[in-house]
Amino acid sequence: MATATITPVDLSKAFRLINHGPTTLVSARHEGVDNVMAASWVCALDYAPPKLTVVLDKMARTRELIEKSGQFVIQVPTVAQIALTHHAGTHSLHTDPEKMTHPAIRVFKMPGTDMPFIEGCAGWLACKVIPEPHNQSTYDLFIGEITGAWADSRIFSNGRWKFDSADPAWRSLHYIAGGQFYATGEGMTIGGQEMP
Repeated sequence: MATATITPVDLSKAFRLINHGPTTLVSARHEGVDNVMAASWVCALDYAPPKLTVVLDKMARTRELIEKSGQFVIQVPTVAQIALTHHAGTHSLHTDPEKMTHPAIRVFKMPGTDMPFIEGCAGWLACKVIPEPHNQSTYDLFIGEITGAWADSRIFSNGRWKFDSADPAWRSLHYIAGGQFYATGEGMTIGGQEMP
C-alpha cells in the first residue's frame, strides 16, 4: 500500500471530500468483526465541528457494528474500485460470511485510530456517532462528527480534488441503480476563478 501518498486533510476542509455527492464505502469494527458497505446517501452537515449524515438500513450488519462501537469510517472509492464498491453494496455479512475475503477488500489501520480503513480509496473520514435515537430509529439517519480526515495526494491536495489532472482511474463514483455507475466529470469554475 502506498501510505506515503496518504496525507491529513484539515478538518475545516474535510467536507470537501464528500461535498460532490460520491458513492461511499462505510466501514466499522466491533469485537474483532470488520465490515464494509456501500452507501450513496452521505452528506456534509456542518463545519465546526465538522459533521456528516449517513443513511444506514436496519438490516445492514455495518449499522449494527456502528451502533455497538459508536464509530465508523466513510471512504471515497475510485473508478478503479468499482467492483469492490458493487460487491460491498450487494453482499451482506449476515448472509455471506465470506464477504470480507473478496480480494479487492484490503483493510488497514490509520495511525491513531482503531477502525478498519479500506485501501486504495481517494479519501477517508473517521467519525464518531452523535447519538440521535429518534432519527436513527425512524429514518435510519446517523450523524457523525468527523474526528479525522485523510486523502490520497495523487487526487486531493490543498483542500481540492484534482479530477481534471489525475489519472481517470482516480475519479470518484456515483451510483445510479441496477449496477450502473458514473465517474465524476469535468470540473468548471465561475469566471475562471478558483474559490478559496
